[in-house]
Amino acid sequence: MESIFGTPTTVAGPAINAATALRVPAVYSAIVLITGTIGSLPAKVFHSFSPSGKRAANDHPAYRLVHDEANDWTSAGALRATLTADALLHDHGYALANRVGDGKVQEFIRLDPRSVTIKADEITGEPVYEVRDGKNSLRRYGYRDILHISAPLGLAPIKAGRQAIGLAKVMEEYAAFLFANRARPGVVIKSPLKLGDDAKRKIRDSWNAGFRNDGNGGTAVFDEGMSSETVDAMTSADAEFTASRVEQVVEIARLFRVPPHLLFELSRATWSNAEEMFQAFLTLTLRPWLDAWEWAYARVLLTPEERASGYYVEFVVDDLLTANAETRAKVYAQYRAMGALTANEVRAGLNRAPIDGGDTLDNPNITPGKPAGQNDNRKPGEVAA
Repeated sequence: MESIFGTPTTVAGPAINAATALRVPAVYSAIVLITGTIGSLPAKVFHSFSPSGKRAANDHPAYRLVHDEANDWTSAGALRATLTADALLHDHGYALANRVGDGKVQEFIRLDPRSVTIKADEITGEPVYEVRDGKNSLRRYGYRDILHISAPLGLAPIKAGRQAIGLAKVMEEYAAFLFANRARPGVVIKSPLKLGDDAKRKIRDSWNAGFRNDGNGGTAVFDEGMSSETVDAMTSADAEFTASRVEQVVEIARLFRVPPHLLFELSRATWSNAEEMFQAFLTLTLRPWLDAWEWAYARVLLTPEERASGYYVEFVVDDLLTANAETRAKVYAQYRAMGALTANEVRAGLNRAPIDGGDTLDNPNITPGKPAGQNDNRKPGEVAA
């Protein structure tokens, strides 16, 4: 069933599309979380120069587009966030790779996902992208000219979970309506006599005048046989309704494959497992997106020969794995002790200026100038084998 605007409706009632889904707080929070994290993680071009080593290829022409800026007005991270949001809302995200005379990509220009159609070449089977411009004319591009990111299975979560999002929206609107219209009275006044409308109105106005606002704490006076009863603020039905709203947050978190606590549904979370939470977020939520981005970049920016010679794109996710300062300090200390990082590399990670002599991999736990026997298992004067 579809609405008059062509957007499929839900059993619960409302039509769910990109605009209406974003008005559901859990959906908005999930999309902002995923896109914001992908946009903030640095991506770099690396070159694997040996089976056991790699270096950042910051001299490669693609490095700027991956790490710094997609074009003069959009950063590389902002483009990743936007295209990921397009995929979450519209199935796919696209950007045109604008090339110059030598064939190198100079910039990426985001395309409206609703203007792009994916087809397969009749002969080779390669994907072909047809892009409609404002005049309804079509332009065809090959797969190396379009930066393309897809939602899992090519289906946007807001479409896959339209019913769950629609139910969450209805429950939110019902809660807002209930509180806005004060649907439940705070006090019920009972009378053994049948009262007319005018008498009921006078009793109600008299009660409100004496006990609302500045009249709190006043003394109630009833006629013979009349009594008052306070209506409970929360009934069992209210509790079930609240639990159902919480469950819809969990359902939407499941839809976007986001741990519920990252959508601020903290009923099952503890503060002692922060690192495990971020590890789960990286492994279960982000890793498929990051893999897709790395390959999309490589397909467009790196030639087959460059990929074969060891060039590739990779995200740096270290910050997600060090959730607090104490853990980060321990990790850096271990890397320094094993000779994996220099002092200046550690300082760079802490946003501090380099120091003289900080570019060596010497173990800082070995005291320089002392006899060799105090630093390792050799005897004083013994030369290492």
